[in-house]
Amino acid sequence: MTDLHDVLAPYVRSGALPGAVALVARGGRVEAEALGSLDADGTAPMSRDSLFRIASLTKPVTAAAAMMLVEDGRMGLEDPVARWLPELASPVVVRTPQAPVDDVVPAARPVTVADLLTFRAGYGFPADFSLPAVALLFEEVQGHLLAPQDNLPPDAWTEALARVPMLHQPGEAWLYHTCYDILGVLIARVAGRPLPDVLAERLFEPLGMADTGFRVPAASLGRFTSLYRPTADGGTELTDPPDGQWSRQPAFPAAGGGLVSTADDLHAFARMLLAGGATAAGRQLLSPASVRQMTTDHLTRAQREGAAPFLEGQGWGFGGSVDIAAVAPWNVPGRYGWVGGTGTAAHLVPSTGLVTVLLTQVQMTGFTPTELMRDFWRYAAAF
Repeated sequence: MTDLHDVLAPYVRSGALPGAVALVARGGRVEAEALGSLDADGTAPMSRDSLFRIASLTKPVTAAAAMMLVEDGRMGLEDPVARWLPELASPVVVRTPQAPVDDVVPAARPVTVADLLTFRAGYGFPADFSLPAVALLFEEVQGHLLAPQDNLPPDAWTEALARVPMLHQPGEAWLYHTCYDILGVLIARVAGRPLPDVLAERLFEPLGMADTGFRVPAASLGRFTSLYRPTADGGTELTDPPDGQWSRQPAFPAAGGGLVSTADDLHAFARMLLAGGATAAGRQLLSPASVRQMTTDHLTRAQREGAAPFLEGQGWGFGGSVDIAAVAPWNVPGRYGWVGGTGTAAHLVPSTGLVTVLLTQVQMTGFTPTELMRDFWRYAAAF
């Protein structure tokens, strides 16, 4: 009978991955598997509590924190973000996506909190990274996605972003990533506290997510995986060791992709969403209505189609994709979650209570899920 070990083993045995941790849960049943090593040298075995850079799995966490501030009455979904981010009070938009960065028009309306949550503010990545406005975006603020120590501090980062024209008018198109880094700055300013403190107090501490944060403490570095990228010969090369970029607090805590976490911490977060925003102890962190907003598709059909190849026929909620059709064995309408560029994936299915978490330490080479992710999801669909 196939189990998680059988799913992971071929990828580790071939050398495509030094190791991996996977978890599948439904109700009180949990299967978890840790296979391989923390690094390609086999320095230490992988364990269930190994730490990974989770990249864009940070986004659902950020969305939950934003909705807490909405529920507190500190900000509203339709509020213009310029109230707290005056640097973005007068944005401009390139006349066409292909236009030079100095061929601009004023934004037709202010950017709202909802625009950021749904990736429709006008800032972000399309499939074509060569567009002039996208190239400038990387040059100014997005050039260090996997090097958080090299980023500007939040205030300087936001000032730099203000020098970049938007690619589309607010509300017009789905563009990946940048909105959640902006959202992190917004959360900190609305709360009047640094983003790491807000996330720790409002989410990580009440959920028992003791290993989740923007850095790995010295005492935990022995559980921290090395990060690799694939090479042309089918192997891997090191891009960040345990004592590298995530070993100290970054100048810019990236709400779009900067967290480190474990499989069990991500499971705890998913269980909270499945419970309508409540912790295992019954403490209500989010209302069921906010959870529904997070896990409901907010895009038009044209916006979904324009989001390819990032989305494969899915919609987008707050912080994660939402399956809208069963186009593959693992696609269940309503399945919510996302993948991370460091080789990570986490999803939940509200209708069935299924949770899936896959953590690896080899970067993705494209926008679409890896073969291992698809094999893992296929296994989890029958769990």
